[in-house]
Amino acid sequence: MTTFPDAGLGLKPQHFDAALACGTAGLWFEVHPENYMVAGGPRLAWLETIRGRHPVSLHGVALSLAADDEPDAAHLRRLAELARRIEPVLVSEHLAWSTWRGAYHPDLLPFPRTSEALARIAGNIARAQDALGRRIAVENPSHYLKLDGHEWSETDFLKELAQRSGCGLLLDVNNVHVSAHNMGYSAEDYVDAFPGEAVMEIHLAGHSQDPNLGAALLVDSHDAPVAAEVWALYERLIRRIGARPTLIERDDNLPAFELLLAERDRAAAVLQAMLAEAA
Repeated sequence: MTTFPDAGLGLKPQHFDAALACGTAGLWFEVHPENYMVAGGPRLAWLETIRGRHPVSLHGVALSLAADDEPDAAHLRRLAELARRIEPVLVSEHLAWSTWRGAYHPDLLPFPRTSEALARIAGNIARAQDALGRRIAVENPSHYLKLDGHEWSETDFLKELAQRSGCGLLLDVNNVHVSAHNMGYSAEDYVDAFPGEAVMEIHLAGHSQDPNLGAALLVDSHDAPVAAEVWALYERLIRRIGARPTLIERDDNLPAFELLLAERDRAAAVLQAMLAEAA
């Protein structure tokens, strides 16, 4: 894998001009490939222009790795074509499913962490990596509802998944905070148990309270600044596993580019301090 710069931003079209003009050292951008899996046109040209100035990562939302079937062959082929064209520094996906009998659902859905699911998902990751010709990173999910039938803890499941498939992991720290709050476990214990040797990328994002349940249920909404509790978990993680490429995600209530860049700079400062300490 190409050596990553330090901290980046999820890129939205509203920020195209500012992103293209920005000369911040180490800055990279991440996009959802599903928005660019086309043969041509202005959207793809836009991404190629950004790629000419800054490294780009692809963060998929539709491979449905945890489904009870193999990834859609046409979708995977288009993703591979985009990856060959853009040459992203990393490709990642979610530990979730979103397809059922050929239909796509507009959500990243959970599943019982059984040994059967482990084998199925490892196989799907292997198929994706073979098609792409590269290692991918798989992201830990957000949880809102307790499911029965788990045979593995999530951290052990992800560790075993990485070992079996050869994939890396994407640790979303906001997902950890949201899930721990909703499910009633310790976010610190989760971060401490996460298999750090497999982490290829880290995500930081904001969350919100459910409009009906309030503080009883947190939602991984990506519509607010990174919360203080998430920053604290991030710094705890970095102290344990060392500096890793870190992305600030924001998908709604978009502020000015400069405000997002300031959050990105805060993450970069944490990484640079760790690198200086390790030197």
